[in-house]
Amino acid sequence: MKIKFHWGISTTRTIMLSFLLVILIGSLLLALPVSSADGQALPYIDALFTATTAVCVTGLVTVPTVSAWSVFGQAVILILIQIGGLGVITILSALLIGLHRRIGLGDRMLIQDAFNLNTLSGIIRFLRKVLIGTFAVEGIGALLYMTVFIPEHGARGIWISIFNAVSAFCNAGMDILSEDSLCAYVTDPVINLVTCTLIIMGGIGYIVWWDVIRVTKKHKAAGVKAFRSLTLHSKIALSVTGLLIAAGTFAFLVLEYNNPMTLQTLSWPDKLMAAFFQSVTTRTAGFATIPQQDLTNASAIVSMLLMFIGGSPVGTAGGIKTVTIAVLLVSAFAAVRNQSDGVLFHRTIPKHAVSKAVAVVCMAFIIVFSSTLLLSMCTDADALDIAYEVISAAATVGLTRDLTSALGLWGKLIIIVTMYFGRVGPISLVIAFHIRKANHNIVKNPVEELSIG
Repeated sequence: MKIKFHWGISTTRTIMLSFLLVILIGSLLLALPVSSADGQALPYIDALFTATTAVCVTGLVTVPTVSAWSVFGQAVILILIQIGGLGVITILSALLIGLHRRIGLGDRMLIQDAFNLNTLSGIIRFLRKVLIGTFAVEGIGALLYMTVFIPEHGARGIWISIFNAVSAFCNAGMDILSEDSLCAYVTDPVINLVTCTLIIMGGIGYIVWWDVIRVTKKHKAAGVKAFRSLTLHSKIALSVTGLLIAAGTFAFLVLEYNNPMTLQTLSWPDKLMAAFFQSVTTRTAGFATIPQQDLTNASAIVSMLLMFIGGSPVGTAGGIKTVTIAVLLVSAFAAVRNQSDGVLFHRTIPKHAVSKAVAVVCMAFIIVFSSTLLLSMCTDADALDIAYEVISAAATVGLTRDLTSALGLWGKLIIIVTMYFGRVGPISLVIAFHIRKANHNIVKNPVEELSIG
């Protein structure tokens, strides 16, 4: 017997509907009295919001995860985070593989679109590596967390460690430690470094993982020679990620150095670590070691920029992605210099890649602008806080300037839709703008010059 993932609809719609279905199922489970910490069912809108933020690996919450939900409810949330991080199609495919079911061509194409891969070759092997790599990294992260959480919380520290490891790797930003995220651990090097490593590993993208391993095995060491042997995608993802983290760390260190609400009272090493963590977590992770509402306006703007860019493709992070912004900027500078093509690492950027980048950025801007406008109509909050909330939702980050819990019904619904579009929108855009070689028009419309800029 062969199980089908889709029934005569496009892969794009299948992926979007699969996320929606999991959100609805999760919301129904969270709406049960057994999911609540006090045994009284929470309002359905909060259950729906929590299910959406978990599946969309965002992290914005209307009720505290640590105190509002029972162990059962937290387990449901953890499963939703894992499904959202890996993708519904990945989980279903893993189940089929585990049941020794045959995965047909149509289902392989669905997996290809879910991961935005360029070929069907070796797709099942790629899927197995993704699953093994994910659980291995999450497992190591959980063990490292246990060195801190078990001494502090006893046996419950095991559950906290597992929850945090999955949440950090999936860039979800949800935790069951306190209502203030990781603020109590701003000076703890283990929690900071483990969390940042998991965030970066999840956000860098699976393609980069395998490419780095391939090159490392080939050259038996890392270095300039090994970097040159990486694919263009990996070079861009690693370079932009490193640049953004370094630039963000420097910006936060300078802008918050004398802020008594954030870094001023910390020692120099702790200031550097806190600035580094803020730079990493804005890459769609959502954990916080310093209160976001206490950031200076300049730091908030830097955070919004980093959130909007996000992580790298084929990973657990959101945003418009590092490769997208690199392609867009290089192409823009090429146009300014009157060059026909953009070049990165001595490779010409394909025209279709530029078109995709433009489409992704434009659609992301439309989502952010529309949601900001609508949310502004529903709340009297500060404009900066509203923009911060919306970008955090659209880029599936989860950082907030203390606005989420104050949202009314319509505000919650707007953020729910924004998180959903933020999670499936970029995927749908990439698939929708995928090259279709079968579409060759013999007759073309006439071309007319335009004045741009």
